[in-house]
Amino acid sequence: MKTKTNLDVETLELNSVPNTMTCEFIQTLVDNYRKNHLVFVKDKLGIDDAHSIHFDLATLKKFISDIENETLKNNPNVTDQDLGIRFYYAAYPTVDNWSIMENTPIGTEYAERHTLVLVPTMKQEDENGEMLSYDFNPLSTSGEGEFLAMASARDSGLQGDVICQNHGNLVPPDSTKTESF
Repeated sequence: MKTKTNLDVETLELNSVPNTMTCEFIQTLVDNYRKNHLVFVKDKLGIDDAHSIHFDLATLKKFISDIENETLKNNPNVTDQDLGIRFYYAAYPTVDNWSIMENTPIGTEYAERHTLVLVPTMKQEDENGEMLSYDFNPLSTSGEGEFLAMASARDSGLQGDVICQNHGNLVPPDSTKTESF
């Protein structure tokens, strides 16, 4: 696996083409969200929620590089095809519970709004021999240098720091004037 902070064009397939969708299809998907989910949140919860999130490219590249580098420290046999990122839908706490945010630069204007939490995944074989992408923390290893899969984390009392990415710029509260959809 090549790990660089900048895109290495030589590792890309020469015949690959960018993934695309039509503008009309994108607009339909965005409209579906805004007309259903966003309206429901506004009407039922009274929250003027975010409808988009922006991460700058440097932040995403660093996050990917951190996953690759920390994974390779513990298991040099892992390949690009083994790794991935799961995007969890999440929400910031209420202003009344904002104390959990005290060590972050995130202000209360984000209270109760949707966000994303990005968590690394790694393919591992399950008990039936199927290769599945499990959440994992590249910073945690067992005594044997094996990765601590987080699939049962909800029941295991998982604690400590996990490589993840959260705070992008939510719209709102950021300006909508930069959006196309």
